[in-house]
Amino acid sequence: QVQLVESGGGLVQAGGSLRLSCAASGRTFSSNVMGWFRQAPGKERNFVAAIAWNGLSTYADSVKGRFTISRDNAKKTVYLQMNSLKPEDTAVYFCALDDVRGYISRASSLYDYWGQGTQVTVSS
Repeated sequence: QVQLVESGGGLVQAGGSLRLSCAASGRTFSSNVMGWFRQAPGKERNFVAAIAWNGLSTYADSVKGRFTISRDNAKKTVYLQMNSLKPEDTAVYFCALDDVRGYISRASSLYDYWGQGTQVTVSS
């Protein structure tokens, strides 16, 4: 089994920064694709960013240039550095692990394990 625990969410003013962390436990991590998704109230869960075992990453257009995903395989942790935050970034942020594929996917249905989520609120 895999457990994912997010941390680092909070309340920040527009233009500010936050860094989210997601710690994995239970089994191997270094070969897995890790993703970040977010869900605003009343909306579907959307892709934010993902990173492969070799550091290759991809981003949603809405966060490109502002967010950076990274990973520390030794610590079994993936990070999401969020800069220049906007009120529309307000959502619950989830990290996810793909236990099957070695390539990046933006589809939430292809991720096998999920964290409990962490709230990010950006005030205007």
